Amino acid sequence: MSDALDKAELAAREAEVNTAAVQVALAAVELAKTAQAQTQQVPAPSPVPARRPIGLYVAAGIGGAIALTFLAMAAALLAVAVAVGGTCATVCLLVLRSMWADFQKGR
Repeated sequence: MSDALDKAELAAREAEVNTAAVQVALAAVELAKTAQAQTQQVPAPSPVPARRPIGLYVAAGIGGAIALTFLAMAAALLAVAVAVGGTCATVCLLVLRSMWADFQKGR
């Protein structure tokens, strides 16, 4: 019986060694899978920045320049109108003053 016991003990030791070897092999396989998964991960390409419509900016610039031109013309026209109005008011007051002076003298 000791012969059978020795055989069982030897088989148990081999199973331990085999189990450890299998565990090491499984760990190596898992490590290889992990390494392969890391090398296969390709980073996503960076997004291409959106191109802005340059024509829109050019059109806005031209429109703004035209608007400023019209505003400057309107301001100049307003200044001319104020000057003409001031001149007319001055002439009118001078005529009225002269008429008042003539009326006061009794003419």
